Amino acid sequence: MTTSPPGASSRRSGERGDLLDPLCPTRKLLDRIGTKWTSMVVKVLAETDPGEIRFAELRRRIPGISQKMLSVTLQSLVRDGLVARRVEPTVPPAVHYRLTALGLSLEEPLSALRVWAETHMPEIDRSNRLAES
Repeated sequence: MTTSPPGASSRRSGERGDLLDPLCPTRKLLDRIGTKWTSMVVKVLAETDPGEIRFAELRRRIPGISQKMLSVTLQSLVRDGLVARRVEPTVPPAVHYRLTALGLSLEEPLSALRVWAETHMPEIDRSNRLAES
């Protein structure tokens, strides 16, 4: 945890951030990895055997995701180093995706969050129904 005051920009590369600091880049990272689409993409990629999957197959395995949203999500994951992208020079190009070691390390915490959500959804639904009445 950084000891500098909130808003200070003296953070060195590799130093752990302070989530409560409005300028902390960790907030932006959590915005990117905390989306439902990111969680689903990471899940599908983690379950893919032999480890690579093409864009169209990835889209088929994630019901409800648009082509644009999948593309934006994958671009973000590639930029962050969580997903590797490989293009075969065919016509049309065959694009393959796989999790990097860093991306694989994200699967466990995202999986725990998905399990928590699936387990507690009935309680959340009950609470929402009570709040609406």
